[in-house]
Amino acid sequence: MSNHGPVFPFSALVGQERMTRALILNAINPRIGGVLIRGERGTAKSTAARALAALLPDIEVVDGCRFNCDPAQPHRFCDECRSRIETGEQLTVEIRQTPFIDLPVSATEDRVVGTLDIEKAIQKGERRFDPGVLAAANRGLLYVDEVNLLDDHVVDLLLDSAAMGINVVEREGISFSHPARFILVGTMNPEEGDLRPQLLDRFSLCVDIQGLHRIADRMAILQRNIEFEEDSAGFHRQWAEYDRALSAEIANARQVVDGVQYSRQDLATIAALTSSLRVDGHRADLVILKAARAHAAFEGRTAIEDRDILLATELAVPHRLKRQPFEKAQINVADLENQLEAARAEYVPDAELQENGASEAEPVKKKRN
Repeated sequence: MSNHGPVFPFSALVGQERMTRALILNAINPRIGGVLIRGERGTAKSTAARALAALLPDIEVVDGCRFNCDPAQPHRFCDECRSRIETGEQLTVEIRQTPFIDLPVSATEDRVVGTLDIEKAIQKGERRFDPGVLAAANRGLLYVDEVNLLDDHVVDLLLDSAAMGINVVEREGISFSHPARFILVGTMNPEEGDLRPQLLDRFSLCVDIQGLHRIADRMAILQRNIEFEEDSAGFHRQWAEYDRALSAEIANARQVVDGVQYSRQDLATIAALTSSLRVDGHRADLVILKAARAHAAFEGRTAIEDRDILLATELAVPHRLKRQPFEKAQINVADLENQLEAARAEYVPDAELQENGASEAEPVKKKRN
């Protein structure tokens, strides 16, 4: 496991189950597209993000690669690694810590995506690329605190890369590309202003958290933080076994997540939920399926169940719901179960559709007596 210094152990976090679930699912499958954590000050948002990065296993990379290219996936190599192969170089492997990159609020576009040296390209015909934050974050965790205060254009760039898994920089007809697959974690305090709805929708998962109010929880937070401050090494030893076990579960889930099966009934369940909740667009449907598969993989299953879908929906839908000003974007599994039962009652299964001569793409509502 990577050593990121005196970081609070992930397993020692108290409560905030939705937040930890959203982080773990993104760690299993970064293609989910990141998580936004909204909450008041002092609710362990940044602590959780750093703890997750420290939890992640070390990675194999192409030796000498500035972009942490994965030796097992040559089809995703950066342009530099491709060039090394073309010249006949035999690429070797090295082990690195999973990167944790903290993006400052003042970051500019060039700082994020990197820059091409046009002058050198014109004068000497050399394609020289100065890597940015996206290069450093590849196959790691990119953390953006106060993401609501970041320039909208920069947030767009981050979300584009998180969704596509690649960064392409083009200047004056010259281009350079490299992989940019990372776990995107944004945190913010809503009291300091919200994100525009267009950007909010592009964060795949979103969690609203508050301080815990149960006396036992607050006592546990007090005790664990004091122990960590007084003896961080001893505190880490106390929680090391739990973190190692969780790290192994994440690593195992990463290996099998792409093989997790889903049925047409599962797709119908997702569609029924998002349709009944009147969620605009189709991004939420895709996110729910990816997150549900990650959750099934985490629990060691080879196919998704309704429970996976409901838990994923709890994270993917609330921030996309239309709501009145000051209304909380909160929804729980019990609400979703009721919503799902009501939605299913409105539609007929595929077999009945075909009997009625209807297209599968056009579900027919059941007749009411």
